[in-house]
Amino acid sequence: MKRILFFLILIISSIAAQAQQKITLEQIWQDYLFTAKSVPGFNFLNDGKHYTRLESNKIQQYDLTTGNLVKTIFDPAMVKGFKGEVNGYSFSADESKMLIQTESESVYRHSTLGYFFVFDRKSGTATAVYERGKHRNAVLNAAADKVAFVFENNLYYKDLASGLVYPVTKDGKMNEIINGATDWVYEEEFSFDQGFQWSPDGKRIAYYRFDERKVPEFTLTNFRGGLHPEYVTFKYPKVGDPNAQVGIQIYDLEQGISIETAVSTTADYYIPRIKWTQNAEKLCVFRMNRHQSDLELLLVDARNGKTTPLLRETSKAYVDIHDNLTFLKDGKHFIWTSEMDGWNHLYLYDMSGKLVRQLTQGAWEVTNFYGLDEKNELLFYQAAEKSPLERQVYALSLNGKKKQKLADKAGWNDAQFSSTFDYYVLTHSTANAPATYAVFTRDGKEVRAIENNARLQQTQKDFGVSNVEFFKFTTSEQVELNGWMIKPANFDENIRYPVLMYLYGGPGSQEVTDRWKGQNYWWFQMLAQQGYLVACIDNRGTGGRGEAFKKMTYLQLGKYETMDQIEGAKYIGGLKYADPGRIGIFGWSYGGYMSSLCLLKGDGVFKGAIAVAPVTNWKWYDSIYTERYMRTEAENAEGYRDNSPVNFADRLKGDYLLIHGMGDDNVHFQNAAEMANALVAANKQYETYFYPNRNHGIAGGKTRLHLYTKMTNFLNEKIKGAYGGKRPTSPVMIVPIEEGKN
Repeated sequence: MKRILFFLILIISSIAAQAQQKITLEQIWQDYLFTAKSVPGFNFLNDGKHYTRLESNKIQQYDLTTGNLVKTIFDPAMVKGFKGEVNGYSFSADESKMLIQTESESVYRHSTLGYFFVFDRKSGTATAVYERGKHRNAVLNAAADKVAFVFENNLYYKDLASGLVYPVTKDGKMNEIINGATDWVYEEEFSFDQGFQWSPDGKRIAYYRFDERKVPEFTLTNFRGGLHPEYVTFKYPKVGDPNAQVGIQIYDLEQGISIETAVSTTADYYIPRIKWTQNAEKLCVFRMNRHQSDLELLLVDARNGKTTPLLRETSKAYVDIHDNLTFLKDGKHFIWTSEMDGWNHLYLYDMSGKLVRQLTQGAWEVTNFYGLDEKNELLFYQAAEKSPLERQVYALSLNGKKKQKLADKAGWNDAQFSSTFDYYVLTHSTANAPATYAVFTRDGKEVRAIENNARLQQTQKDFGVSNVEFFKFTTSEQVELNGWMIKPANFDENIRYPVLMYLYGGPGSQEVTDRWKGQNYWWFQMLAQQGYLVACIDNRGTGGRGEAFKKMTYLQLGKYETMDQIEGAKYIGGLKYADPGRIGIFGWSYGGYMSSLCLLKGDGVFKGAIAVAPVTNWKWYDSIYTERYMRTEAENAEGYRDNSPVNFADRLKGDYLLIHGMGDDNVHFQNAAEMANALVAANKQYETYFYPNRNHGIAGGKTRLHLYTKMTNFLNEKIKGAYGGKRPTSPVMIVPIEEGKN
């Protein structure tokens, strides 16, 4: 009987193993079998009930409450004056006209060039904005009778009634002067590329002027099969370099002249935002010192350029830039978010800069401000009130007294509100369940489901995925850190498994969240099927836990983060089921910087590391990002010296895989080349993969499949296949059942 039961268990185990389908890299990065269905952003119409979407080269209008197609707004086959593919579109304020973009091409992260057409919905005709060449940032004014755009670094506007085009500027020149757009570093670090704004009455244009003639140039080399490589040269200020001189001009269309606003100072400064108030003669300008520790909001008189102070924020470290500035229609108040009490919260001010009231408060963060319904005096926001790992959605009365939870299911809740705030689309996910999308009324009642990703949830079952589990541990410095873990398939706590730690770790970021993890989730699950323990820890400096936790890494980027990750590896290695001799670490960008530093400073804690597109010395990164956290190398030599991987190449113990895109305009290939120089000088062996013409994302065609194939092979050879502590026993343990027992 015992023998029969033994073989029965073997058969059942074999069937169970076969039932669990194996995840492959081709399924993840070639066939994209596991990609969750998403719902694109909603382009809500003014009525608050309808939205538009670009589908099959047509712009369609839908009813939000039913999901039914109402009508086709734009069909190129039916429009006189337009042929080609629609790449993007926007409406005028009154929705009588539309801007249609075609033949788009990327410039940098946010910016694109293309051709724009103005579509008159009443006449059904489309008119080219400008025909001399590709242009960018076309925007209609409030009256929809003029459109402004940027062509070859100059700002223009077109009068739609006459068809005449007028130059606002004439001195624009590549790599010298930019009008109406931003330079590379502003686009990358302040996250915008449209460098102008129409006044509310459409009679003025406020615009940026960048003089970048003193900014050093950087050249990328692309290899496209020609006799000679292709060289791309652009202005890129590294740490301590001269930044572009930036000014704000206000152009009066009636007078045909520009005036310069009085925001310049003798010292280096940034202007990370401009925004018109409800008053067409008052422009708000953000001015910030180069250290980014002193932010001023200035009101500019559009008639003469004179300024008056509105608000000032200072920090011993840095002030984060955001878009949460809302001027109320009463012309007397504005809403602002600030970390002034140690946590990011909402505040109401009057237009003299006097604080009226703090709207939200507590030891938790407001993480997104959705907007204000002035008619009903309600504001809507997202917060990490329950836990740094989760997000909830709330409504709050403007007097701060009435608060309503709109979405607080466990996990991650995010909302997009209609223009009238009568409806919102809720996105909800957890670390173990892909996103669902549903329409709700303003008071939180569900109207209809849009997408539940049921197919992918079934796929999870078919492939027998392991749950993402959350944990906490306390470091030797008594700091509690959050982490998540995916245990191997058929987990047995008596087996010591190889470990892969994944990280990012940069200022204000979060990886340890109860939220769907995207494509990497499936790579981690594939590794778990192959017997890996996969883990992630959010170190000090990350977000969701208040200003003090986030900014404590100031002037020492990498120091405390590395200490925390090393202690995290020791904690995981001390678990009964983890092999302390087979721990690898992987990260991309800031995470690649961190994985490099952890391997080099870990003194053997990590068996190997994969670093993709890492910064290897902070002096080679851009001025705005690096100086925000580190100041300049001249001011903080010790911080740069002690926390840059190139300075610790001689400490390498273990295996190191260095990967970089040669067309990376963000973290230059220079970082990888100099790291290789340092390793060679220290006579340290390493592996490297480089990707010609690929940017910071290292993607396109089969690039991701190629990359993840290499990383998987590296882990299998250097981490999983290496001898660590106790060697793992067979992953299937047969426990005999005593004869005579069921």
